[in-house]
Amino acid sequence: MSGYAIGVDVGGTFTDIVCVAEDGAETLAKAPTTPADQSEGVLDGLAVLAERLGLPLPVLLARTGRIVHGTTVATNALLEKRLARAAMLTTEGHRDVIEMREGTKPDRYNLRSTPPAPIIPRARRLPVRERIGADGAVRLPLDAASLADAIAALGDAEAVAICFLHAWANPAHERAAAEAVRAARPEAFVTLSSEVLPQIKEFERFSTTAVNAAVGPLVARYLRRLAARLERAGYGGPLFVILSHGGVAPVEDAARLAVGTALSGPAGGVAAAVALARGGAGEDLVTFDMGGTSSDIALIQRGEAALSHGREVGGERIALESLDISTLGAGGGSIAHLDAAGRLAVGPRSAGADPGPVAYGRGGTEPTVTDANLVLGLLDPERFLGGRRRLDREAARAAFAALGARLGLSAEQAAAGVQRLVDAKMADGIRLATVRRGVDPRGAALLAFGGAAGLHASAVARDLGMRRVLVPLFAAGLSAWGMLRTDLRFEVSRSLPAGMPDEAALRAVFAALAEAAAARMAAWHHGPLSLLRSADLRYGEQVYDVRVPLDGVTWDEPGLPARIEAAFHARHEALFGWSRAGEEVVMVNARVAAVGRLPEARAAPPPPAPDAAPVARRRILLDGAWHEVAVFDFAALAPGQRVAGPAIVESDTTTVLLRHGDAARMDAARLLDIAIG
Repeated sequence: MSGYAIGVDVGGTFTDIVCVAEDGAETLAKAPTTPADQSEGVLDGLAVLAERLGLPLPVLLARTGRIVHGTTVATNALLEKRLARAAMLTTEGHRDVIEMREGTKPDRYNLRSTPPAPIIPRARRLPVRERIGADGAVRLPLDAASLADAIAALGDAEAVAICFLHAWANPAHERAAAEAVRAARPEAFVTLSSEVLPQIKEFERFSTTAVNAAVGPLVARYLRRLAARLERAGYGGPLFVILSHGGVAPVEDAARLAVGTALSGPAGGVAAAVALARGGAGEDLVTFDMGGTSSDIALIQRGEAALSHGREVGGERIALESLDISTLGAGGGSIAHLDAAGRLAVGPRSAGADPGPVAYGRGGTEPTVTDANLVLGLLDPERFLGGRRRLDREAARAAFAALGARLGLSAEQAAAGVQRLVDAKMADGIRLATVRRGVDPRGAALLAFGGAAGLHASAVARDLGMRRVLVPLFAAGLSAWGMLRTDLRFEVSRSLPAGMPDEAALRAVFAALAEAAAARMAAWHHGPLSLLRSADLRYGEQVYDVRVPLDGVTWDEPGLPARIEAAFHARHEALFGWSRAGEEVVMVNARVAAVGRLPEARAAPPPPAPDAAPVARRRILLDGAWHEVAVFDFAALAPGQRVAGPAIVESDTTTVLLRHGDAARMDAARLLDIAIG
């Protein structure tokens, strides 16, 4: 790595910037997120970083070798339904695939529930006369007049999804239609299902492509704007975007496959967890990323992150491979209120970055989790963001006094109630995310990061019976830090719906996919490359398939189909507790991912330092009573330093609460390793 490497994570409240210098020195900077145009907050954060490094911003950017960025533009657009005006060209007679979904409702046991409105309304789903069979043969040629009529009916659509039946088997008609659309509407964002998701299952393919059309123009405009701002500020290096599967892609490819950024930001935190697990933190971790508006939970087993190849974001089906991350609508900015039954509740509404919690003094009037922690004495109002923003404790207390009066509680009692509710909500979310996969969380360590997690991690771990919590020094910027430990990744796949291919066919399919993936990666990357093989398999009568990694399978000996089947049985047993060794196994999709290794931004080992002493004492409300506890400077803790609870460990960007019985030790990797009492 030459010069600096910079990771940028745009959150709901703050934009986090982590910079790693050539000598391994790490610097964290934060700036408020600017929801109207996230690129403004990114440049604000870079300016703060330059100031902390003592450099003019143009000099910093000129010395930067790469920037890796996580964005929430696509996620926010889907959640808020602020989408581009999209249209769809589809095979005549199949315009309602995305409305019929898979014949199910989100709540299939509630007969009164209604499916969500399609992301592209029926009036803009335009039929085209053509037909390709499942074998790739042309059954009905693409009708030029029908295509012309559909293009003429596009109206003011700024994006066009082209989704033809069986285009995964033969994309010729989709490509011809795309050429015609681009000729007639050169300004339109055009996306093909055969490029977004070239595999069977029409609803998943059509839905994923429709989502790409709906968010594509927004993501492309944002990334162009960001790249232009960076260039004007003095940056001339590559800009990468982290995708939902945890790998990164050049900005041009991320704009083309915008749907792949739907979990961009949280993916950085999981990448960081994998790096820490492999670096000695422990092979089994549960990540607990609590930010301003939400909390993200993922599972690391044996040093690897769990992957999913289908999820919903904002009610829309996205069938691309992604990290298996569960998101809860609760964070530091989550608003405390009374529900319809008059009970105390927290979230899912959030004060976000603007106006933010009441204590920010920017117009917020509804109390939040951050306000509760301030009222309880857990936050230092003078040190927030390194003193760049003073928190108004009296305003926060007044907001909780008003809420508490409606419940017959004091301000402090109401704030303590909010804290307990949030802790219970987080524990339930982690329990669901782990136990549903057959994993007992008590056997893992809780990796707590994000600006707010340190105040809640001990209570959450206790609720779950977990005995160990890890909090990184850079907890508030760990997602940005993790982005600098990712690699380029490009995956190709082929559907094989006929069953399990014979040995020769298997070798031919995977060899062709490996060649295609390597060729695609060659356009991005000229360094070390690895190819990862996997397949989606199922038993003959199953309606779902299972992703099975195949790199542990021996490929250079006879009997390859039997070894792949054995790997599937073992994976099925691990996931569901049963397998059927004698039953037919069907390979649905073959996959090869090309992974291009980027230079790793390595942190310098911490310098030796004497044991740190408390820097202050603070009065906090804990477990229903007031206590005066020692406050330690997180950054000043030397490796091997021990802190016993109750105590506060804080930095400019995060605060950790040690409860009664907790025993913390700072390790050499700058992780606060907490044994839960």
